[in-house]
Amino acid sequence: MREMKDEELLNSYLQAFELDTVFHGLLKSHLTLYGFDVGELICSQGDPSEVLYVLVKGKIKIYTTSVEGKTLILAFKTPLEVVGDIEYVQHTEIINTVEAVTSVHMIGLSYRWLRQFAKDDVPFLQFLLGIITNKFFIKSNSLSFNLMYPVEVRLASYLLSVSFDDEDSLFHGQLSTASLKDAANLIGVSYRHLNRILFQFCSDGLIERTKSGIIVKDREGLSALASHNIYEKGKEV
Repeated sequence: MREMKDEELLNSYLQAFELDTVFHGLLKSHLTLYGFDVGELICSQGDPSEVLYVLVKGKIKIYTTSVEGKTLILAFKTPLEVVGDIEYVQHTEIINTVEAVTSVHMIGLSYRWLRQFAKDDVPFLQFLLGIITNKFFIKSNSLSFNLMYPVEVRLASYLLSVSFDDEDSLFHGQLSTASLKDAANLIGVSYRHLNRILFQFCSDGLIERTKSGIIVKDREGLSALASHNIYEKGKEV
């Protein structure tokens, strides 16, 4: 994580997402723009929660880990998204792990200043209410439903999410060989089963498997298989 001392860029994000009416007055003076590199953790499940983050550029991955150490992907998110809102309201530790898939910009605001200047601020509270209620609506309808999709659909969606960003046409990522076991855990399938499906995807010309990882060769074909990207269809963290 790096602090980006660029007031002009910060103001451009506030205007683009109409956040200047949410973070106004004394709140605005305490905003910080942060940059995260690909693969960098923004927050980790179980850690203390101290900052409200607003995603304004890039793509993030949200996943949870069970007490047995198993992980499960919840969603990929693009702007506008908020991290740390539920934790702020509930005074709890970080609920899910959040990781940068692409280069990410986040506007950060310490809970300290929120509690001091925004606990009775109507625009901010309305913004927070809209974000949180939308998250719970999406979560109540999508999490178990996503798990009902065939593994082929889940893997196709996952590959699309880690390989492309609709907001950045220059980004073309790949799934590294070293992270295949993690990918299997994240989509809820055995490593052996994952390899069988990858072999089939290779045979169908959808992907290419190299020593370094998985490269998507036919984006349209994967998209058709996925029908729609199940990991990017709603707003939740």
